Amino acid sequence: MFFFKKKTQDDIVENSVQTDASGEAITVQRVFDGKQQKFIYIFGICMSLFHLWVNTVGIMPEIQRNAVHFGFVLFLGFLIYPISRTLANKTLKLDYILATLSFLIGLYLVFFEDALHARNEIPVTMDLIAASIAIILMLEITRRTSGWLIPVLAIIFISYSLFLGKMIPGMWNFPGVTIERLLYRMYFAPDGLFGTIATISSTFVFLFVLFAAFLIKSGAGEFIINLAVSLMGHTTGGPAKMAVFASGLMGSVSGSAVANTVGTGSITIPMMKKIGFSPKFAGGVEAAASTGGQLMPPIMGAGAFIMAQWTQISYLTIVAVSFIPAIMYFLSVAFFIHLRAKKRGIKPIPKDELPKFREVMKSGWNFFIPIFVLMFLLVKGYTPTYAASMGILAVVVSSWFNPKTRMGFKDILDALYMGARNMVTTGVILLCSGIIVGIVLMVGMGVKFSMMITSIAGDNIFFTILLIALASLILGMGLPVTASYIVLAVLAAPSLVSLLMKDYLIAHFGLTPEMALDPNVVQQMTALVPPDVAMGALLASHLLIFWYSQDANVTPPVCLAAYSAAGIAGSKPLETGIESWKLAKGLYIIPLMFIYEPAILFQGPLITTIENIITGTLGLFIFATFFEGYFVREINWVERIILGIAAWLLFWPETYTNIAGMVISILVWLYLKKTKDKYTPAEV
Repeated sequence: MFFFKKKTQDDIVENSVQTDASGEAITVQRVFDGKQQKFIYIFGICMSLFHLWVNTVGIMPEIQRNAVHFGFVLFLGFLIYPISRTLANKTLKLDYILATLSFLIGLYLVFFEDALHARNEIPVTMDLIAASIAIILMLEITRRTSGWLIPVLAIIFISYSLFLGKMIPGMWNFPGVTIERLLYRMYFAPDGLFGTIATISSTFVFLFVLFAAFLIKSGAGEFIINLAVSLMGHTTGGPAKMAVFASGLMGSVSGSAVANTVGTGSITIPMMKKIGFSPKFAGGVEAAASTGGQLMPPIMGAGAFIMAQWTQISYLTIVAVSFIPAIMYFLSVAFFIHLRAKKRGIKPIPKDELPKFREVMKSGWNFFIPIFVLMFLLVKGYTPTYAASMGILAVVVSSWFNPKTRMGFKDILDALYMGARNMVTTGVILLCSGIIVGIVLMVGMGVKFSMMITSIAGDNIFFTILLIALASLILGMGLPVTASYIVLAVLAAPSLVSLLMKDYLIAHFGLTPEMALDPNVVQQMTALVPPDVAMGALLASHLLIFWYSQDANVTPPVCLAAYSAAGIAGSKPLETGIESWKLAKGLYIIPLMFIYEPAILFQGPLITTIENIITGTLGLFIFATFFEGYFVREINWVERIILGIAAWLLFWPETYTNIAGMVISILVWLYLKKTKDKYTPAEV
């Protein structure tokens, strides 16, 4: 007997009212019925069809495609997200006006861009009015979908470029630009509202969100949970390990921490509580595991697409090197679960109460076909947009192989609508981030921020990483994960890249240490550096920032995934956040390996890569015993400290320290096994 039944369209609409399907934030959404719901439903289908067309057979200039994307996203956003909870019903007419205006502003660029070029890029009054309205509408819809912080941050950046920069002395002084120039750069230039970030949103991100919607609509979500139950349910701490396994698979589909938490947690958290785990631990497990969803290939959230675009490293390369670290992260969470279950004497679920693996596979084997199609096309060198489009087609075709999952015409329409609706918040965040990124590039703020980090941390990589981690935590308290990565990548990545390339630049180009740490110099020299050296520094730096941008999901005082899990578990949000923070320690440790042990990213000899993976994974396990206070038996503080030292030695990037760490771990294990006493499992 299976744990799930296929969701209906009514279930999808009801759930979307409770949570933001993109997983980036939880906000108030309108509930429509009748003709209004039918209109939004048809509009969402048209939105998805447009993006499928323009990313496959359609031909449209990039900035015009992004402008239409802007119109679609904001139109749907203004109707779904009201001004406030109390005014949801009173302002619907106003929101229809704002939605229509948003769509027309997007079309304005499509119809009048050529006229601007004919005037030698000299904007007229109507151009400036359209640009002003676009920015105002963008800020308002961002406030509605993700709160005040992102629009306020955008306003601060705009103010800095116009007049605040003049008031700041020293390095941060900026003479300012005219309002006309700002509006032109934000609306018509390729580095503004419709620039690189909008391109990522209208292509890679939209199609992969749509791909996920088709998979989920075909029943893949239910299959993943049932598969996890059948594989992990009978092991020690089974339901908790099941949450880890399910979140890893769901993450490969949705790439969203909050969506994973809500989707899988509604099943796994009650099961964890049922077998004896405390509510706060159950919620912490789900939050920590779901956070790993954005680290798990092939989708990895919107950040991976942005990384590929900015670094010019192929998306396939990023996916390939991210797989092993993601597995290590999920194992690190599973280690905590196993030790906690052993420590508390929690018994596994009897096999006769679980679905049979063979029956589960028989009911949903076809769901693996679109994943294989997607990965095969990526490996063969096809673009991610083409691979996602073919993956969507593969979902529909493969669903016909099983009568229980067969998608009909109505199911396809539902999936098209679901994909469009799920894209709204992510699209809004990315588009608004384009304003911030455009201004950062215009005023040279990224270089200044990197120079500030260098002046504080000097040439110490570890202190630089600490500053980046602190910045990611502070930003993550108010920014969604994707926006946090964008801001950090544009501001902090140059300083870290400079540090990683410093020795090479000094040795091969005769630069002084000061010149080698100057982001401006490094940027100019990058073209002269061998591709493997430049790519290694860029990949390690951006992956570290990408991982650290996830920490806000599980780190108090503001941790969306943990708080979402607490709501399901019935536990206190802060206590659940602390548990998730402890369980997600791999999120902080593994990125350090990217910098100090780059072979883990396959940047070196294969034997070194294998060694780093083995010692790193063992180090994560020993680190979990240190935190959990259990290894064969409950351990005292002296034993914990010894194991902590062993974990540190295993993480250190030297073979002799790794061997020492392994020897210490084995000796402690033998000692604990020999001195194992009976103990009464403590209450969770």
